[in-house]
Order: sequence, then structure tokens, then C-alpha cells
Amino acid sequence: MKALVLERYNELIYKDVEEPSIEPGEVLVRVKACGICGSDVHGMDGSTGRRQPPLIMGHEAAGEIVATGSAVTQWEKGDRVTFDSTVYPLNDWYTLQGKYNLSDNREVMGVSANEFRRHGAFAEYVAVPAHILYKIPEGVSYEEAAMVEPVAVALHAIRIGKPQLAGSCVVVGAGMIGIFLVKLLSKAGLSNLIVVDINSKKREQALRCGAHLAFDPGDEHMISSMMKVTNSRGADISFEAVGITATVNIAIDSLRKGGKAVLLGNLTPTIDFPLQKVVTRELTILGSCAIKGEYEAVLNLLSKKDIHVRDQISEIAPLSDGAYWFGRLRQNNNGLNKVILVP
Repeated sequence: MKALVLERYNELIYKDVEEPSIEPGEVLVRVKACGICGSDVHGMDGSTGRRQPPLIMGHEAAGEIVATGSAVTQWEKGDRVTFDSTVYPLNDWYTLQGKYNLSDNREVMGVSANEFRRHGAFAEYVAVPAHILYKIPEGVSYEEAAMVEPVAVALHAIRIGKPQLAGSCVVVGAGMIGIFLVKLLSKAGLSNLIVVDINSKKREQALRCGAHLAFDPGDEHMISSMMKVTNSRGADISFEAVGITATVNIAIDSLRKGGKAVLLGNLTPTIDFPLQKVVTRELTILGSCAIKGEYEAVLNLLSKKDIHVRDQISEIAPLSDGAYWFGRLRQNNNGLNKVILVP
């Protein structure tokens, strides 16, 4: 089969590779669409340590089952499916507590770290454990189903944070996850939904998607302006979707006393943390990791047209052109959002 392989850091090659075999509890999926995630773009140069070559990346995918393992009974050839990015053991303590995203020995599709390597979906076929599959509803395309993962990441963070009706909220970072945070939060009846991003086009997009206000982090009056619209207190909750020191500080500075920040960006492994502000203002800091069962809810939203994802797809391109589109995304081309690759 053909696949887009990270042969060496910063070198993607479209080439023939061996078709994956499946275990008894797995299915073989013919990939119909796979999105390029920001974590793939950042990981391909080795900076994250989680895309060690050689590797077939790709975890935002959808396709059709073409073969089932001997132990698989609930899925059949021809089923249209998408799948979670996390491959988790069913007998793990965290899985049994309903927190499979935290399970020990979990793996991530299209990721290779020191402890595991699991090839992903930038290929004609991918082997997928049956227990992470989800059926694609009628009326939802393969390209839309390939967008479920980033929406589910945003929904999981919202479930962690539990924003209150009529409360005020700040979203720091209007990339793909940030925009889906805005789309989902805009339905929550917030009195003020504020977005912060350095990119003017992303701020404009956030306003179109339901944000009430949008600020450039370079605006020296940003925090004072937030105070004016939050009764001089600050926001009740913030979501940080970047993962660097500067943006985490904004997420914390924007809060009222007793507020809470949900951190889901992880661009850098460590940051300088404003400990004294958190302690003296009695803030709650929450981490949000990946997904914990939100796929079904997102597929239901897509099926009912309660959330739209096509406006975030900038390009649908052949997998053979993948290296070119990775290059475009690495250059941070203004206005380029999700690129979907099709084998």
C-alpha cells in the first residue's frame, strides 16, 4: 500500500509500505480521509519527541472497514467508521474508572514516543482496535468525520471546566481547538465569550463563530477591557489552547478571584508558572487531556447539524501531496486551517 512516511525529521516520503496485519480484536480500515493535526506539524521536526521516525503519522481519520479480526463481532465489512486517537487497554484501572484517556500503557495513533510506536492513518489502510471505533451516521461525510477528534478534544475540556450559564469566559488561542471551543461555548448561554489570539484573521473568525469580543494579546489595554465587561471582576473561567508561558499567563490574568483555568494546550513541555497569583487569588487550575468518550456526542452534533466543521477545512488534497501541505502548514500560512488528506 501507499503511505506518507516520516522517514527522518522534516522529511516526509510518499512510498510503498507493507499493508498492516490485524490482531483478533482489530479491524482493517480503508482510509477515506485523514486530517493534518497541529501536533503532527509540530512533531515532525522532533521538537516534541513524540513523532520519532520512521513513522506513519495521522490520527484524525475516517474510513471503511474492509476486514475484521477473528474476535470482532460488532463490526462488519463496509461499515463507515471513525476512531478515537487513544488506544487504551480495557483492563486498566483508569479505564475501569471511566478515564481511559489517562490509562497506563495507552498509545496514540500515529505517534511514536520512547515507550511505544503505533503507525497512523496517512496511508491507504490502518489497523484499528475495535473498541475505539465509532459508526459514522448517515449524512455525515468522511471528511466531516475526520474532524471529530479536534471537536471532541474541545468538548472534553468544556466538560472538565463546566462553565456556568450566564458566566463569562476567555478562550486563549483561536487555532483549530480554540475555534471549536468557541463554537461549542457559544451555545452555552455565556454573558461574555472573549477570545485572545495574535492573528487578526483568527480573531475575526472567532467572532463569526460566536465570540462576543476578541483581543490581540499585544493590546496593553486587554485586561482592563476584559474587566470592564465582567463587572470589574474578571472572567469566571478561561480555556488555554496554546501551551506556552505567555498564553497561560493570559488565561490566569483574565480570571476573577476564585476563577478557574482549563489548560489543554501543550506546545511546550514546561512553562514559567505564576504561582503567587494562583495561590493568593485562590484560582483553580485544571488539566484536560485528549478525549474521554466525547466522539459519540460530537457525531450526534454533526448528524443533527448542531455544529459545523466544513468551514474549518481549507483543503482536501491527495495523500501523495502530503509533504507539500505539511510544508504550507509549517510556514503558518495566514488563513490556512485544516488540511484533509485523501489516499
